[in-house]
Amino acid sequence: MFFFSALPALLARPLLQAPADPAAEVRHLLLDSRRVGLPAGALFFALRGPSHNGHRYLPDLYAQGVRLFVVEEAAFLPGGLAAYPQAGFVAVASPLAALQAVAAAHRATFAGPVFGITGSNGKTIVKEWLAQLLSPEEDICRSPRSYNSQVGVPLSVWELLPDRHTLGIFEAGISETGEMARLAAIIQPTEGIFTTLGTAHDAGFVSGQEKLLEKLQLFQGPRFQRLFYCHDQALVRHAVASQQLPGFSWTRHPGQPADIYFALDQSTSGSTSLHVRYAGVGLEAAFTLPFSDEPSVENALHCLAVLLHRQVEPAEIRRRLARLHPVAMRLEMKLGRHDSYLLDDTYNNDLAGLALALNALGRQSRPGRRTLILSDVLESGLSGPELYGRVAALLPAAGVTRLVGIGEEIFQLRVKSEGLRVEGLNTKFDEPAGQFSTSNPQLLTQFFPTTEAFLAQLDPAAFAREVILIKGARRFGFERIVAALQAQQHGTVLEVNLDALSHNLQHYRRQLQPGTKLMVMVKAFAYGAGSYEVASLLEFQRADYLAVAYPDEGVALREAGISLPIMVMNPAPDSFGTLQHYRLEPEIYSFEMLAEYLAAFPPAASPGPPIHLKLDTGMRRLGFDEADLPELVAMLRQHAGRLPVASVMTHLAAADDAAHDDFTQAQLAAFRRMATALEAALGHPVLKHALNSAGILRFPTAHFDMVRLGIGLYGVDASGRDSAALRPVSQLRTTISQIKTLPAGHTVGYGRRGAAATSERRIATLAIGYADGYDRRFGNGAGLALIHGQLAPVVGSVCMDMCMVDVTDIAQARAGDVALLFGEGLPLPELAGRIGTIAYELLTNVSERVKRVFVSE
Repeated sequence: MFFFSALPALLARPLLQAPADPAAEVRHLLLDSRRVGLPAGALFFALRGPSHNGHRYLPDLYAQGVRLFVVEEAAFLPGGLAAYPQAGFVAVASPLAALQAVAAAHRATFAGPVFGITGSNGKTIVKEWLAQLLSPEEDICRSPRSYNSQVGVPLSVWELLPDRHTLGIFEAGISETGEMARLAAIIQPTEGIFTTLGTAHDAGFVSGQEKLLEKLQLFQGPRFQRLFYCHDQALVRHAVASQQLPGFSWTRHPGQPADIYFALDQSTSGSTSLHVRYAGVGLEAAFTLPFSDEPSVENALHCLAVLLHRQVEPAEIRRRLARLHPVAMRLEMKLGRHDSYLLDDTYNNDLAGLALALNALGRQSRPGRRTLILSDVLESGLSGPELYGRVAALLPAAGVTRLVGIGEEIFQLRVKSEGLRVEGLNTKFDEPAGQFSTSNPQLLTQFFPTTEAFLAQLDPAAFAREVILIKGARRFGFERIVAALQAQQHGTVLEVNLDALSHNLQHYRRQLQPGTKLMVMVKAFAYGAGSYEVASLLEFQRADYLAVAYPDEGVALREAGISLPIMVMNPAPDSFGTLQHYRLEPEIYSFEMLAEYLAAFPPAASPGPPIHLKLDTGMRRLGFDEADLPELVAMLRQHAGRLPVASVMTHLAAADDAAHDDFTQAQLAAFRRMATALEAALGHPVLKHALNSAGILRFPTAHFDMVRLGIGLYGVDASGRDSAALRPVSQLRTTISQIKTLPAGHTVGYGRRGAAATSERRIATLAIGYADGYDRRFGNGAGLALIHGQLAPVVGSVCMDMCMVDVTDIAQARAGDVALLFGEGLPLPELAGRIGTIAYELLTNVSERVKRVFVSE
């Protein structure tokens, strides 16, 4: 536990004002007023930068219930201290430094091993793969996504819980000198991995050697034991030796004095065979990596070296490697129109990410010009001239020959500037032409205030045979540029907005009674959204439990590195051994299943996993009836110590329907009676939970110890009373494959079910069908598509891989345009009602062949 009262001593600053609660506990570190989850225990750090000032949001945060603040000395507090009578304040020279100090103090409470990962490339992939490979024996806390900055690292390390986790894995990224020492003080690694030394962020250092030595500062703490690195990187090898760091190295070249030798025998499409010699333990073995591209092989070898050092059995390593899955990174490579090639990085834009994306652009071997389409770079902490000066400095190394800048900031900066001089590059805005003239004739530059302005004049043929990096912050909607430049293909995508999911999670958290835990349902592929990605976010957001339907869903999450407790709702009796191995907790709902559990874990065997007893109070589906209580109580007493009960639970039949509230209240009363009897038999309290998403809102007095959040997390309000507070998480969209103009009297599709019209009409064929999960019941006008902001009804039957819509009244519709099937503008409940079903079905029916794209603003 960390208490607000500890801050003055930790930060060497007195309290500016004490909180109303002298024992206020700090549970959450908060930087964004839009992401207040549980205000109780939230500590807000008012960070300031050239384009943002956290102090402006203090009144809003106080109104939301936040009571603990770290502010900047001499900063203006709106309304003065008198406006925050119940709040506690500490004033410091730097709230960012205070954030880092708090995270470092929290890290010091964890006694287990911690990996620190740095390098120029591959940090996030190595972190994710290492977590996957070590998850069978470790409960792992790791950085979410690429949280490796001066702000991201402390937020990540704060999630390390001594009472839950056994291992931490954190990545650290830097762009200038002085940064790594601060991150090292926070991470305090006991082991480390250095991935590669490349050109990313070179602009912030005098030389590559200076950058290398700065990065190696991560591995010089008193608790540090071992650095894993590639012996074949000469600069890294010499630096490790000169710094006298304890190293463990691997090589691909025989005869080198490395700890492990990897001989790559054969690479085929999708896999790489290799032979390993680990002389230190007398091991020789063969393995197969499920990747063949060079960056993936390099990243996988770093992870394999760790497993070998830990002396994991070769057979077990082979099993884990076979299940290693690719990490969804932001940069996607796509074929463009007119023989162009697109590098799609359209969902966020910061200076560090831009440097990595430009590095990828520079590595492309295709002939032709290199173009960068760039949005305003957001929240860099730099002034406009300095920021875009750095951007310009990155372009020559990547071979950029054309720059298209989009956004008010970049547009206005260039309009007002008389010239930008960076390393000999001199550009000047020529207002009538809408371009920059330049002393470098190879660079063409264009600037537009909005994405719409760029699209209005876009001619895809002007980018023929180019390699185009499209790098934009989410709010600029650069996916429209990608759609306009991309070659026609099956373009059906389910876009999952992780920020919307976080918003919905925090909304429900704010409804909970103090101390109530949160179990989140990620069964059925997380309601179609993607189990691993959603579970990873929930782990970072400190959900208490996850729930899946079947054991294999839980196994997949464990093998992906998810360490949260997981309840399995439908365990088969023959799966109990698997559940124990993967630390999964079965729901027990019958005497037959309880007997199978006891048989699987006899008295002489190791204890079985915790169980969750399901009580049937009126659903009449699964569970122990109230009449079963005497026998159940007797079994619990008879087998005391062999039945580790984690919770008792029930399922409400009609929590979303006010017409059945009397029945719901009767269910809750029965649950209270039954739970009380079971706790008496056990001799100790257990978690009790009954409410689903609708019940959380409608029955606040029945939150008990835990609630189960399901469809509400994904933006669907089953209660009918809170829709405005939720954000849609998933958007299903596709593209128009072709448009035909049909004369009057022509029918459309199979069975001629698209009846003949009395006048000419335009019919668009969409690249989505029932094999993608688009329900056949949407045929003949029941379904709608949103195209250019207008609704187009489905014509005829929905086919296996396509369907047709009427775009007669949408004159601007063209082949390649995006069509929305559900999401913003087409709410799921409304669409479900058109075919007599529920939103759950539409979400879970989206086929896994439909690509999921995860976005964050």
